[in-house]
Amino acid sequence: AALALDNGLARTPPMGWLHWERFLCGTDCAADPRRCISEQLFVEMADRMAAEGWRDAGYEFICIDDCWMAPTRDKQGRLQADPKRFPSGIRKLADYVHSKGLKLGIYSDVGNKTCAGFPGSYNHYDLDAQTFASWGVDLLKFDGCNSDSLELLAEGYRRMSLALNKTGRSIVYSCEWPFYLRPVQQPNYTEIKQYCNHWRNFYDVYDSWSSIKSILDWTALHQDSIVKIAGPGGWNDPDMALVIGNFGLSWDQSVTQMAMWAIMAAPLFMSNDLRHISPAAKCLLQNKEVIAINQDPLGKQGYQIAKDKNFQLWERPLSGRAYAVAVLNHQEIGGPQNFTFSLTLLGNGLACNPACSIRQVLPASRDWGVYSWISSLSVEVNPTGTVLLKV
Repeated sequence: AALALDNGLARTPPMGWLHWERFLCGTDCAADPRRCISEQLFVEMADRMAAEGWRDAGYEFICIDDCWMAPTRDKQGRLQADPKRFPSGIRKLADYVHSKGLKLGIYSDVGNKTCAGFPGSYNHYDLDAQTFASWGVDLLKFDGCNSDSLELLAEGYRRMSLALNKTGRSIVYSCEWPFYLRPVQQPNYTEIKQYCNHWRNFYDVYDSWSSIKSILDWTALHQDSIVKIAGPGGWNDPDMALVIGNFGLSWDQSVTQMAMWAIMAAPLFMSNDLRHISPAAKCLLQNKEVIAINQDPLGKQGYQIAKDKNFQLWERPLSGRAYAVAVLNHQEIGGPQNFTFSLTLLGNGLACNPACSIRQVLPASRDWGVYSWISSLSVEVNPTGTVLLKV
């Protein structure tokens, strides 16, 4: 079954831009045209992505989230874009996005209504998949609101996967399946990976440190059940949105989100305003060394290997017998703190045997030199910050 459904996509975690968290469900274009979910917003973001280095850094998808639809389907039963906010239609928008060397993502829901109350895909899976394919859509984010039962939820996720594959168009399939299952039962990740390219596990990310911290804590707590399933073609999504460049995170917290999403092999979808972003945030989000860790072809997700007071030590196996290592300081009071650990902890004792070179990637790039297997490393980390190393 897995081979039959494998669409050959998402060999590395997908990267792009998404309108949800930053733009939410703004539908009043008369009152606030610059923040409204509209054709204009996506055209402007596509222009920025192509012109300002985002596409070249690897961010290839520009994704429409909830609230793009008209309140009702058309006379043929097909989903339609809101005619005032998307006057040219989704097909024309997809053509424009493609002309910029980018790909278009869209949103629907497994239930009879989306989370915001627009028409869902229940009982229309084949028709909606055909519609999206005919428009030239490249990714579907499929939410899980308003499904009457867990059986219907699971059936809907399976059916949409089959329907997308049947169109013959390459469409990355982003699921929320395990997030909606978890309150009631343990998700079957083996089955979910047969149908989905990435799947969300946790609550919506907010533009706040408490949100980022709760996602990291949840991931560490459940790593035994989720890390092993991730790999080329299917990824755990801790809620994809990178909120770097918005309002809620300090610089050190922004570094932590970027570093830890790379360690977790998470999809990297920014949700910010690329028309108004600081040079520092842009530099962090376009950091080639961090993106290379996230996109490493070995495709293994990282995990927490040690915890001591306020510190966490994470590692991610990389190709070429390398490792990405993150030292995270959870403390929210005081100044920088030092964390010292033995290099024998890394890679089950093999990462530095008999010696290894160490390079700091974040918060700034610099070489640390060569260390022997029995060395200890002392790392100074700011409160709520992370030091990301490549070993």
